[in-house]
Amino acid sequence: MSSQQDKPPPIRKIIHVDQDAFFASVEQRDAPELRGKPVAVGGSSGRGVVAAASYEARAFGVRSAMPSVTALRRCPDLVFVRPRFDVYRAVSQAIRTIFLDYTPLVEPLSLDEAYLDVTANQRGLPSATATAEEIRARILAETGLTASAGISYNKFLAKLASDQNKPNGQCVIPPSRGEAFVASLPVARFHGVGPRTAEKMARLGIETGADLKGWTLADLTARFGKAGGWYHAIARGQDHRAVSPDRVRKSSGSETTFHNDLHTPEEVERGICAMAADVWEWCARTGGRGRTVTIKARFSDFRTVTRSRTLNLAVGDRATLDAVALALVRTLYPLPMGVRLVGVTLSGFDTPAPAPVPEQLDWLAEVA
Repeated sequence: MSSQQDKPPPIRKIIHVDQDAFFASVEQRDAPELRGKPVAVGGSSGRGVVAAASYEARAFGVRSAMPSVTALRRCPDLVFVRPRFDVYRAVSQAIRTIFLDYTPLVEPLSLDEAYLDVTANQRGLPSATATAEEIRARILAETGLTASAGISYNKFLAKLASDQNKPNGQCVIPPSRGEAFVASLPVARFHGVGPRTAEKMARLGIETGADLKGWTLADLTARFGKAGGWYHAIARGQDHRAVSPDRVRKSSGSETTFHNDLHTPEEVERGICAMAADVWEWCARTGGRGRTVTIKARFSDFRTVTRSRTLNLAVGDRATLDAVALALVRTLYPLPMGVRLVGVTLSGFDTPAPAPVPEQLDWLAEVA
């Protein structure tokens, strides 16, 4: 008789919903004169960065995280719009409310994407595919925005699938097709395979999921450490992670790149205090409290340094956060050269605060 441990993992019905060019689409929705034009959300001058690009802009090769000067070279008619994060958060929350009508198992990944486990089918719809179609229709009707969806039996495949028929489409990968679907894709598209890992895999002759599947668990572990087990599993279309509605945020951070380098301690400390204010605003709103304060500075030659201090008790107020952050940055004096970026992070949460709508916007301070 089989033991409990011998039972196969449950077959789930997972939907990954991804808003189409979310920030840019919100701007085009709210400003009709922008519709049909190449739009970038971000700063257009100096060291500005593209936070999001409309599909019209993407046709010219404009992408998020691209320097604005590069984006303008690729698309001289690009229209830049300053980000309105308060609006994006409000729209994201409205979309999440729609999700919760279909399942309590909603795991937001950022403002514009989330996993939903609809295995229980609380609305009595005929399939997960029909559920995704109804959710996308409601998002369009209630927010005026389109979304794409991937439907599969695990999170890894659902996320891959949501990108297949963008914008305003969906893709289903049933269990019978999972392994073959992975085999046909470049490994650079896989969650958990970043650019550097993809380059390393390419040097080893691993270009596609099929190539990856040809490696044994032992060989992958030898080459990639603990991540080797993940690569071995996803090459076979396997991912047993559950949708977790109680994801917690374990840190709060903010950083910014300045239009002009900072050359004096006074300028650097003003920047540090501004970043600490951003961090504490989130902590005050969520109740998150951490013990480890980290400051970050990037010099004009792009050399980046960090300094951290862990306290015996969680930081309880803004004044303490400021004091620790300033003490840390003062260890960098005298400044060897100009400073182009500063950041502050609070981590080491004893009781991590819930993050129902993870913002993942820290680096976007660069677009302001």
